Order: sequence, then structure tokens, then C-alpha cells
Amino acid sequence: MADEVRRALAEGRLSVPPAGAVVTDWAAGLSFRVVDDDGHEIPAVSAYLRDLMGGEVSPLTCRSYAFGLLRWYRLLWCLAVGWDRASATEVATLVEWMRAARNPRARPRHLAPAPSSAASAERETVMASPGKGYAGKTIDHALTVVHGFYAFHGRQGSGPQTNPVLAYRRALEPATPAAPPRSRRKAASRAPRVIPAARWNEMIAAMGCDRDRALLEFYVSTGARVSELLRLTLEDIDWADRLIYVVAMRSRLRRPIRASADAFRHLERYLAGDGPPDLGQPLWRTRRGQTRPMTYWAAQQVLQRADDQLGTEWTWHDARHTVISRMTHDEHLAPVQLRAPTATGSPVDRHHRVRHP
Repeated sequence: MADEVRRALAEGRLSVPPAGAVVTDWAAGLSFRVVDDDGHEIPAVSAYLRDLMGGEVSPLTCRSYAFGLLRWYRLLWCLAVGWDRASATEVATLVEWMRAARNPRARPRHLAPAPSSAASAERETVMASPGKGYAGKTIDHALTVVHGFYAFHGRQGSGPQTNPVLAYRRALEPATPAAPPRSRRKAASRAPRVIPAARWNEMIAAMGCDRDRALLEFYVSTGARVSELLRLTLEDIDWADRLIYVVAMRSRLRRPIRASADAFRHLERYLAGDGPPDLGQPLWRTRRGQTRPMTYWAAQQVLQRADDQLGTEWTWHDARHTVISRMTHDEHLAPVQLRAPTATGSPVDRHHRVRHP
């Protein structure tokens, strides 16, 4: 019976049941926790995530690892295997299933009609349909999460003596040193997609409200990450000098970034229409139902609604490449130095590009 389940998973005929969940619980000292179907916390996962947080990883990293371990536990529940009895066989099943399964986070791609202005525009705005299964990098990340989980419990003496991911990779070691191991696949390199100026104007026009237009303008004029922008409060806005202060995701330093006049104009209209948030509260809020801070997935919906209207497939990642392209090639952009405080209070130079007035 177990072998039949494994084959069905590997061939994509069976999906891992969506049991359990990742929940937010700051009161428990964790950004995120993994619970089973009954809402009970999984102690082995919480112990590992708490160790990660002790290493000062970002909450987003903790979230990513929590979802990775939830996927692993869902597979173990499906196979009726305890986490402390998992072996290379279960890891192999995970890899084979992810290669065959449909990624629930992947948005279905559709072929948009070619714009009449230029035949090449279709190649710029339409993404090819993704292949079946998760991307190679996602599978590698899943193995990294599971490996770290068992490495932690191995050090604590609370898990199996052999890390199942290491056992899986040893089983795949080639007979000759020259051949690469099959557990990691080199991802095909692709040229970054940049949104052309004409298509960018269409994207701005397709935004449904001043909040969305402001968010997109701040993103493309500052180069800040979406997660950094979503944490902005009124105290982070310098209207006089057209600066925003963001906490960098990697360095955790608060730094000023110059934004465009259009971004501040749309922001002013957004706050005039929806009202300003309370002090210390996130600037970007939902506009339907009960007002709450805007999440990353809600920000994704902003672009998806515009894509549906325009028949395109642009993403926030494409917009980030557009930022870099503009900073590199636009002759009206010039590097300047801004002073950002370090963790110890001493200033450090940061290079940014801003428009000449």
C-alpha cells in the first residue's frame, strides 16, 4: 500500500493532502508556527524555528522555512511515517513528487493577444507556460530546509542518527567524480525581463486606485523591495526632501531613499481619499472589508489585476529589473551618496541614483 502511494505521488497521480497550516503567533516568541489539522503545535518544528530566530534570521526566512517544513510534514502524514523515522526513501519521494506536482502558488499563464503596435511586444509581455512540477531552485530550497531541520535535531540528540537528506544525496553520488550529483540541477539562465516604457505607462494607467499607483511608483523609482515598502509608516516619509526611510531586509539598517515626484503625488491623493493611518501603523492598507495592513500576496494581486486587464504577465520581479535597467541606462539618473545610520549609530555611505531636478 505504501509503495503504491509513493508511485502515485512520483507520477503526479496523487496530491499531498493540504493538512495543517502555518500560523502567525508573535506571543509565542515565534514569527510563525506550524500546526496540524487539529491546530496543535508541532514541537519539533517550533524548536527548530526558534533556533533559527535566535540566529537573527529575518521573519520572512522563518516564514519560508515554516512552509517548507509544513510541506515535508504533509508528505510524511500522507505516507504515515513519523518525522523521526524518515529516511532517504521519503526524501526521494519528496523530490519526485515536487517534480511531478502542480505548484499551487504558480499562477496559470495564458497567451495574451499580440499588440497591434509591434509583433515583438508579445515576446516582451507574455511568459511561456511553465513546465509541470516545481522549479529546480524550489526543490533545492525544500531539501535545504529539511536538511537543516534534521541537522538541528541531530545536534540536540532528538532526531534520527542519520540525516535523511544526506543519505539521499549519498545514494545519488555518481560513480565518477566528474559527473555532477543529480540532487541539484543547474537552472537554465534567462535574460531578465524589463518592462518597456510604453508598456509601463499602460501598467500605471491600469492601476485601480491611487494606493496602487503610489505603491508601483515608489517601487520603480526607489528600487526598494516590496516587503520593505509594505512596512513603511507615516514616520518613514520625508515629504520635504522626497525621501522614504526603509529597513533593508538583509542588513536590517534603516536607510533613506529618494523617490519620484509622481510617487509622492499619488501617495498624497491616496491618503487624502482613504485617510492617513495611525502613527506607527503601516502606510499601505486594504480597501475592502475590515481595514488591515496590506500583505505581500495582496500586493501581488495589484499587478495580477492589471495583467488581467492588459493581457500581460508582468510580475514584481520584472518591475525590479526595470528599476535596475532605468538606473543603468537613463542619462537623467546620476549616483549620489546618502548617509544611513549603522546599528552602532555611526553613518555609512550608501549609493543611490536620483533624478536631476
